Amino acid sequence: MTAIVDYGVGNLFSLKCSLSYIGEKACVTGSPEEILAADRIILPGVGAFGDAAAKLRETGLDDVILRAVSSGKPLLGICLGMQLLFDESLEFGVHKGLGLIPGRVVPLEEIPGWDTRLKIPHIGWNSLEKRQDSPLLKYTADGEYVYFVHSFYAEARDEDIAAVATYGGKVTAVVQHGNVFGCQFHPEKSGNAGLAILRAFCGIGGDGQC
Repeated sequence: MTAIVDYGVGNLFSLKCSLSYIGEKACVTGSPEEILAADRIILPGVGAFGDAAAKLRETGLDDVILRAVSSGKPLLGICLGMQLLFDESLEFGVHKGLGLIPGRVVPLEEIPGWDTRLKIPHIGWNSLEKRQDSPLLKYTADGEYVYFVHSFYAEARDEDIAAVATYGGKVTAVVQHGNVFGCQFHPEKSGNAGLAILRAFCGIGGDGQC
């Protein structure tokens, strides 16, 4: 069973529908008890980093997520949800993240050699370049296309980057740090390639109830 964290930010319906399509039982919940009882957790997110981080703190779900991860539960952050996994973001100021993956979130323009002719936000399909083995990419071939919508990207350590995409330089696309995973793109909007990534994530963890 997978818990989709509901903290007022995210494309929850599409994500739940995608999980149902691949046969995964899932619940959308803001209940600490349900989140902690699930086998694995997905943290979605759209919008501004600072607002999302504040909502997590206001609801107390930041501590719930940290407790779940420390107990060994797999966590997947999607888009802004992935960015929240890092130490901090420089989106309209400096905002503290969950600190589950070392690094920070910065504007796309800070990619070395950035091409100023490129549009921001980055919206569209880009291929994945796998950098290392990850259970999240178990069913994903090198070069698969996925769907991005973002203006910021994560500066992560090489050892935490499982895949990158090219947009004015190498953009961190998939991260893994222990039992914490993240996708900068939207797997629930990425067709069969995205469903394969969700299926791989749902193969991690046990059979708890939500």
